[in-house]
Amino acid sequence: MSVLVPRTLQDALQATAANPSAQLIQGGTDLMVEINFNHRKPTDVIALRRVDELKSVNIDIKNSQITIGAGLPYQQMEHGEIALHLPALAQAARTVGSPQIRSAGSIGGNLGTCSPAGDALPVLSALNATVNLQSADSSRAISIHDFMVGVKRNARMPGEIIVSTTLPIVSGWQGYSKVGVRNAMVISVASCCLVVDRINGTIAVALGAVGPTIIRCRETESWLAAQVDLKAKTTVSPNLLQEFGDRIATESKPIDDHRSTAAYRRHAVAVLARRMLTRANAQ
Repeated sequence: MSVLVPRTLQDALQATAANPSAQLIQGGTDLMVEINFNHRKPTDVIALRRVDELKSVNIDIKNSQITIGAGLPYQQMEHGEIALHLPALAQAARTVGSPQIRSAGSIGGNLGTCSPAGDALPVLSALNATVNLQSADSSRAISIHDFMVGVKRNARMPGEIIVSTTLPIVSGWQGYSKVGVRNAMVISVASCCLVVDRINGTIAVALGAVGPTIIRCRETESWLAAQVDLKAKTTVSPNLLQEFGDRIATESKPIDDHRSTAAYRRHAVAVLARRMLTRANAQ
């Protein structure tokens, strides 16, 4: 197996242009597991971890957006300015594996693997993030909703590198929660991100690990926006809260597998969504 380790983005782009079928690796927290279990046997690898340009952060307050390099470790999202402006992403980052995993894992890796259990992906979906890709001779930006196309499948073309993601800074409340088979270092059995935009009076709910890819609960979002004034902190009645969770569960599409049952996953996302809506209206 050949391994190329470029140190600049330009060198990485030239390498992918010369060998579009080469396996890209960022932190390796997903890929190395598959290689170790002989599920993947790449013959050519391009390692991106030493490309510092992929670890940049641009906080644009004027345009209310943050662009995060695809290689920035989760460890650097847990606190500081990113956590201040994107608290849901910071919460998701803190749930990723161990400190060692968080020092290597990144959003770019989550996007590249595109597992429905990826912790950052529900946050990107709820915030309507944009995925920025680049090849040796072009670049493009694609909505996160168009980028994720199926179970561990995405819209990245051969020769392209995921260079960053752009997320809006939302004025309101946002949070992320997940459940697993233990308290730490666990793959999500079910996860949920909820974002309330107080300026526009909208809500976004995205679910992870309960479908072939991340699920946006758009029917429930529209229903709740018609029931309450999301621009203000409003007390949600118990009946409304119950129906909100029930609708979220209905929009999920879980399966039974070795980690959980479909019935439990539906129950879990309903509970997570209700809890977060309660917190959102209390702050």
